[in-house]
Amino acid sequence: MKRIGVLTSGGDAPGMNAAIRAVVRTGISKGWEMFGVLRGYAGLSTGSMRPLGTRDVSGIIQLGGTFLGTARNPEFATEQGRVEALRHLRQKSIEALVVIGGNGSQQGSFALSETGFPVVGVASTIDNDLFGSDITIGVDTALNIALEAIDRLKVTASSHQRGLVVEVMGRDCGYLALMSGITGGAEAVVIPERETSPEDIAEVFHTAYKKGKEHALVVVAEGAHSNAEALVRYFKAYEKLEFDLRVTTLGHVQRGGSPTAIDRLLGTRLGAGAVDCIDRGEFGCLVGSIHGEVCTTPLSEVVRNKKGLDLELLDLAEILST
Repeated sequence: MKRIGVLTSGGDAPGMNAAIRAVVRTGISKGWEMFGVLRGYAGLSTGSMRPLGTRDVSGIIQLGGTFLGTARNPEFATEQGRVEALRHLRQKSIEALVVIGGNGSQQGSFALSETGFPVVGVASTIDNDLFGSDITIGVDTALNIALEAIDRLKVTASSHQRGLVVEVMGRDCGYLALMSGITGGAEAVVIPERETSPEDIAEVFHTAYKKGKEHALVVVAEGAHSNAEALVRYFKAYEKLEFDLRVTTLGHVQRGGSPTAIDRLLGTRLGAGAVDCIDRGEFGCLVGSIHGEVCTTPLSEVVRNKKGLDLELLDLAEILST
């Protein structure tokens, strides 16, 4: 009988629990013993694992976050840290590991697979910046949370003739900012992939006011050079706006909440896909969704490549803002 471990790593994402549930139940359906690793790679380093049965994953599909927990673990990046992780896996007789997470997590998956240990990754990050999957677990929920906040903020902004700066998550990737900006009807979107100066944003507010708009909305990614903090600093020092400016930083509220149907289904399909990989002996790969199909990409390609953002959509956002 096979013993399979599953862990969630890095930033939590709505839909992770659906993926865990799918891994556990599909694995059990094949007659395997399933183990959950607590708190990500930190749990591997300390040997924190426990058996998981079908009832252990009951009632979690609708929950945000990850019931296994997650944590940053710099020690795993070292050779000694990986040696300790392998020692604990062997002590528990774990024969393969499923790692649910984003870029950093899959870097760890690749490093572990390079030692010869069988690993399968599952694409999960709200940033949607992971090579090997068109859409990742957690993105749809995070996007809808941002959009709901934007819609609510626009209502009160129109009542008071205000300018809005809404900062969403995205340290290195502007996907959430771009998509929520387009669907939220923003006057401008600021992302790390294309430089935008504070002067440019000031002109956006001035133009919107001259056109008689009741409010103006700018959506920025936290990792952009002209993020919310930088814009506020500039406006206080150099520029007086006709609009009464308000800034909202959504932050980790985007990670919380119940996962949407799309994220529950995606988590379920990718989790089951990871078990299928183990069953057929395909390891060192990432399970993702490409053109709506569950596909695999070698982890060596995942860690070597950067997923690009369609900047034509940014041009479209500028056209639609007029």
